[in-house]
Amino acid sequence: MSGQKPGLTHIDASGEAHMVDVSDKAETVRIATAEGHVKMAPETLALIRQGNAKKGDVIGTARLAGIMAAKRTADLIPLCHPLMLTKVTVEIAEDTALPGLRVTATAKLTGKTGVEMEALTAVSVACLTIYDMAKAADKAMEIGGIRLLEKSGGKSGEFRHPEAR
Repeated sequence: MSGQKPGLTHIDASGEAHMVDVSDKAETVRIATAEGHVKMAPETLALIRQGNAKKGDVIGTARLAGIMAAKRTADLIPLCHPLMLTKVTVEIAEDTALPGLRVTATAKLTGKTGVEMEALTAVSVACLTIYDMAKAADKAMEIGGIRLLEKSGGKSGEFRHPEAR
């Protein structure tokens, strides 16, 4: 680890990107939760709530897409380790204040590296799926607020986003 820039674990001493060697790390239970949202017209939210979107069950499909995406994170993010996730949950809740849908994903495993990217990937793909399934009704939807809410386990310990609800 010597020669690395502080905080940039994927950059080696010569400034090149590399996959972090986790072979000497201890296995610990690691959990990460991320969130994001899709802001939309109130009429689009009502359409989704009523189950009348042209492509079908928006929330159920987005939940499944998020879970599948978490499992494929290493295929999407070049320097992520392939992980044996033990649990992934994706919750999608209506938020009339947006108006729209809030997506929360949690990833868990016992291993040598964290699951932050898996939780963030799950949220991102679930939000993209909501957009895809409802775009016929509302192309002006906005995806935003994607962030890590909290994580536990590993050398860096606990993290909770200062603005987490």
